[in-house]
Amino acid sequence: MGQVAFITGASRGIGRATAIAFARAGYDLALSARTLEEGETHTHAVRHADGSALGGSLNRTAAEARQYGVDVKVFRMDLLDSDSVIQAADQVLEHFGRVDVLINNAVYQGSDLNLPFMSLEPETLERVAQGYILAPFLLTRRLMPRMLEQGGATIINMTSGAGESDPPVAAGKGGWGYAYGAGKAAVSRLSGILCRELGDQGIRAFTVNPGVVTTETLKATIGDKGLIALRNGSAPPELPAAVLLWLAQHPEANEYRYQTINAQPLAREKGILPGG
Repeated sequence: MGQVAFITGASRGIGRATAIAFARAGYDLALSARTLEEGETHTHAVRHADGSALGGSLNRTAAEARQYGVDVKVFRMDLLDSDSVIQAADQVLEHFGRVDVLINNAVYQGSDLNLPFMSLEPETLERVAQGYILAPFLLTRRLMPRMLEQGGATIINMTSGAGESDPPVAAGKGGWGYAYGAGKAAVSRLSGILCRELGDQGIRAFTVNPGVVTTETLKATIGDKGLIALRNGSAPPELPAAVLLWLAQHPEANEYRYQTINAQPLAREKGILPGG
């Protein structure tokens, strides 16, 4: 068995593109998300304006990845359900016996995520705490003993600019709200802690901000006109996926620990190309 990458949120967007990039590079894949089949709908999910489900599913991603001849297994996992997270981790270890790369990419994306402060309810923050803090902790913690036994692993946590700085405008006018900013700020702290405490045992951890990425979710959120406006400041999902693969494979990446890596500038600096 070759190296194993466990990618959460792999039904669409950056997660799907990352799965394909790692499959192309020869990694066996453990893929998780809530959506196994096309057209499934879930509570607290982003939808198209007409209420229909976004395209994409774990089984579709898996079918594409298997074309590269690697072992691919899918695991339904809901960030808002701790038992689901722990069960997915255990099932991955039962099947593969190891995880060499863990990419904590899945996020809670409820319609309440970016509400203005005075419209925010405690229930939203509880879901954010579950999805952005507890779920990645539970998954990483459950896998860590095996990672240490095997001599190390790479962990990549996906953040955003909302976790690093204040919004340029108010929530409701194009800026992000407190719930999302707080959630991503918490994500941004995990990798450095792991490196400080477990780096001498082979654990490499990185925090990556993909920047504006033209995913299905972004299109559903801002529409075609919004995408046109962002064209010069955005990238397809395949670009951050290529950066994640570079971080997993290159020892040179170690110099980027203890900082937030902005994927698009790094890709330009290192000449990292999708499919390269």
